[in-house]
Amino acid sequence: MGDISPEKKSGCGLLTAVFGGRGLWTRKLPSSGSVEASNAKNAARSPAIDVPKTQKVGHNSEVLESSNVEKDRKQVDRIISRPGQNYSKPVYQQNQSPSARQQNQARNQAAAAAAAQTGHGQARKVPQAAVEISGELESMISDHQKSKGAGSLVRASSSNVMLYGNLGNLRHAGDTDNGNVLDYLPRTANEEPLPINGKYSPTTKNEAKKNEEPEKKGPFCRAVSTRMDPEQLKILGNEDYKNGKLAEAVALYDAAIAIDPNKASYRSNKSAALTAMGKLLEAAFECREAIRIDPFYQRAHNRLATLYVRLGEAERAMYHFKQAGSDADPDAMNKAQKVQTHLNKCTEAKTRRDWNGLLKETSQAIAAGADSAPLIFALKAEALLKLNRHQGAIETMTKGPNFNIDECKKFFGPFGSASLLIVHAQVDMVEGRFDDAVSAAELASRLDQNNREANIVLRKTRAVATARSNGNKLFKAGKYPDACSAYGEGLNHDPHNAVLLSNRAACWSRLSQYDKAIEDCNASLNVSPSYSKARLRRADCYAKIKNWGACLQDCEVLIREIPDDEEVGRLLKEAKAHLKQHRRNQDLSNGHAAGMVVT
Repeated sequence: MGDISPEKKSGCGLLTAVFGGRGLWTRKLPSSGSVEASNAKNAARSPAIDVPKTQKVGHNSEVLESSNVEKDRKQVDRIISRPGQNYSKPVYQQNQSPSARQQNQARNQAAAAAAAQTGHGQARKVPQAAVEISGELESMISDHQKSKGAGSLVRASSSNVMLYGNLGNLRHAGDTDNGNVLDYLPRTANEEPLPINGKYSPTTKNEAKKNEEPEKKGPFCRAVSTRMDPEQLKILGNEDYKNGKLAEAVALYDAAIAIDPNKASYRSNKSAALTAMGKLLEAAFECREAIRIDPFYQRAHNRLATLYVRLGEAERAMYHFKQAGSDADPDAMNKAQKVQTHLNKCTEAKTRRDWNGLLKETSQAIAAGADSAPLIFALKAEALLKLNRHQGAIETMTKGPNFNIDECKKFFGPFGSASLLIVHAQVDMVEGRFDDAVSAAELASRLDQNNREANIVLRKTRAVATARSNGNKLFKAGKYPDACSAYGEGLNHDPHNAVLLSNRAACWSRLSQYDKAIEDCNASLNVSPSYSKARLRRADCYAKIKNWGACLQDCEVLIREIPDDEEVGRLLKEAKAHLKQHRRNQDLSNGHAAGMVVT
């Protein structure tokens, strides 16, 4: 058969890609032609074995010595019978005529029969059907499979390359996996494997059999059966999208995009799946890319316009609705017009510093369709902060969309992101996250250096954070008057900060000035009614001044909010005991007075 070509030495193209060009076979066997050439040169040697002196076995070169040494060894790698006297070298039949091919086959069969009659070749019997170009080698392979139980090995071609059935476009015997014959697939351009069952981890056939769910192979194996056809990947993604398998659908669309990045429909379909997952900014980016690829793609224009409405970009939405033509959604267009009307009124209300009007218009804009607009939620939270309704501001920002700041910068630009960060800084300060507030204000100032409000908020957050830090250090050191002064400096910058008011109340309590402590606790709870620390501090002060009725009221509220708190349980028990004793004393006093009247 001659020397093996470099391509065959490194395996087929798929194997080279998967295994880096490593061969899968363990030894290189001579063809029947090379065996006959060796027989002609070594006719005087032992008739039991005839192999070249320097035959390579596997990857280690082992020299087989003379026939006398071979007789001493118990077994060699494989004994190939020496052909008989009438054996003739087989001829390649690729370019032969049918008559010549039949003559060669007959000659080979006669040679095999003669070898059997003369006693040569007793080491192994060659099947009649296998006597052709490399009949002996095929018989050896067949024997090896039977002896080793290698039923998973199949012939790749007429050469001596052995492949596992799950590599290449080969099939196991009896495999009915609907053509899904590959278990491995090159990764996409992002080097991310396609997900299975929502997880990014490829699953092999053996694992699928263990789970006894071969029909749920996920998009990874399903993508393989399409032979990397991007249109088939899109169809599979559409099926997963309809069935609610959104992550799998996105992965399939990504695979299609990796193969053909200039197809707008793949981007648009991926945008729909991302929208259903709540990733609106990512969905908008994909729609933008689809329109860049195909500026006249009307469905993508309509999809982007609908996203813009939800994100509070009503003017942009109206532009893309016009570009959508017949694909434009009339209901979404009406929502965009309503949102734009309310946004115009929001601008007017903020200019007049009409915080109640701003609160009203932002609420109506969100209800009209801008349900995922972070800037509108931020405007609403700002109005609540100006009205000293801090708890409402916190709830508004909690309910609003929580987008990554980097994505916001890409979508809303630096100025819009700066406005969003300004409100975040103020809400963080209200909640007592002073370090986060300073960080947000600093970033807002960097994004929009000429924003006067950003610079004011930055100075305010830094001053309040410094005052709180200094006050805490002095309180821990037992310097309560100095701690009161430090917290007071912070309140000069933010008079309605619930955390600073509660901390100063703790200082007044340590100084036995319970009336001032209760006053600061009241101010803190007016700003943030759910601030448990301020309420607990006030209950403790009521207990100190023997106002057990007010103490009991605060404890009953606290026991619902923090039922496992030991201090609350202790105060509640103490308040009930004192009130019970007080009633008993009153009853005794009333009874004694009544007795005196009777006598």
